[in-house]
Amino acid sequence: MPWPSRKRDKGAVADKKEPDAKIAKTKEENLDKEEEEKPSKPPAGSSKSGWKNWKKKESESGGEESKITYCHWLLKSEPESRLEKGVDVKFSVDDLKAQPNQTTCWDGVRNYQARNFLRSMKLGQQAFFYHSNCKEPGIVALVKIVKEAYPDHTQFDQKDPHYDSTSRKENPKWSMVDVQFVRMTKRFIPLSEIKAHHLAHKADGGPLKDMMLFTRQRLSIQPLTQGENLQALLIPPIRQAGSFTYDFSFLTTEEFDFVLSLEEEKPH
Repeated sequence: MPWPSRKRDKGAVADKKEPDAKIAKTKEENLDKEEEEKPSKPPAGSSKSGWKNWKKKESESGGEESKITYCHWLLKSEPESRLEKGVDVKFSVDDLKAQPNQTTCWDGVRNYQARNFLRSMKLGQQAFFYHSNCKEPGIVALVKIVKEAYPDHTQFDQKDPHYDSTSRKENPKWSMVDVQFVRMTKRFIPLSEIKAHHLAHKADGGPLKDMMLFTRQRLSIQPLTQGENLQALLIPPIRQAGSFTYDFSFLTTEEFDFVLSLEEEKPH
């Protein structure tokens, strides 16, 4: 039986120790609504040049991101109790581990960009489990996607804090995936430490320079940028059907690799 809507992104709450994340909640929601309800035609009376500019803006806003394929993710969840419409949305990594088969649905996402990221997730992909909106936010575990996107049942539940009266069962607005616990990180990796690397990488061009944890702080579903780990090429080839192939499942992302390497270091 899934827990009630504890993973959400209706203008996700910013981490308490992240001052840069103090963005107006209503502004975030309005932007998402504008993205979803963008008109298919320019306003009446627009000039031909206005049409060209509108088409150019449309392609720039949706083209590049839709072409990107992400392999790893960061999922935020709140480990401390917080009531939302009378329901406690707390869900820590310990709560995940207590679920049957250490698996749960990742429901309650109400942000269009985050929803689209959920829909992009593929079976077997890994994600960092990130404790958010708490005394000390940071990465605590690794999880994997065990079921790809399907309709989020909470959007139709009037007793759920994330009920959406505008969503229809024949055309659901919101999706969720199932995730399974993989392992705890070897140590807690705090937001403050990741941010220190992010700031250093902004200056020298390192892998965390554009990390969404700092550029889109309020998103609870965040992709990690694409990049190949060339060490995968050193993996012995696998013999299949009389020929040799390489197992590229070890290809990973630069951000994911770098953050994961932090668990081997002593805390700063």
